[in-house]
Amino acid sequence: MKNKIVFCVVFLMSFTGLFAQTTAAKQDALVLYHNGKYREAVQVCEEELANNPNRIESYVVMCWALVKNKQYAEAEERASEGLEVSPYDLRLIEVLGEAKYYLGKNTGAMAQFQKYVASAPESGSRVGVAYYYMGEIFIRQARYQHADIALSSAVKKEPLLDTWWVRLGYAREMAGNYYEAVAAYDEALRLNSSSVDASRGRERVNAKLQ
Repeated sequence: MKNKIVFCVVFLMSFTGLFAQTTAAKQDALVLYHNGKYREAVQVCEEELANNPNRIESYVVMCWALVKNKQYAEAEERASEGLEVSPYDLRLIEVLGEAKYYLGKNTGAMAQFQKYVASAPESGSRVGVAYYYMGEIFIRQARYQHADIALSSAVKKEPLLDTWWVRLGYAREMAGNYYEAVAAYDEALRLNSSSVDASRGRERVNAKLQ
């Protein structure tokens, strides 16, 4: 009886230790990502997926890290793999859009961002980002009125990013909406008085208004 008790205790300690190690490994990838250690985060996620090929959290963190590390083709591939496992995971849908955006695949990227904003809750953490990228794609396509709408939605979600206000000002400027462009550039300068792009944009637009 005593031996059985000792065996059970040892087994439970081993299981608990293994569980703790596994939990720590799962946490490590996200911690590494937040600490800017993107290659290390990818490696941890690869190890997790080797043990569990259906672990969506590993796909998500890996793709975030790959995009941050500018490994866009790899991010596109792994996000697509993750979506085969979980087709409706909004995080993978959005990050696949980012990967395609940086690869210059505007149509594919736009489709992913539109799918994301259509399904994500208003409080979704990447809604503003998705609208921002949509705006940048519209600028690439010289569809400046559409870019204005998308970037206006982006700054509504995240109003403290001066660079987004600059891009909104530029979209409005290129669309010929000069007074609205000045307002956007002014807001960028209010947030960051040293913004060269905002200052130059405001000067250009004011020259056209004179």
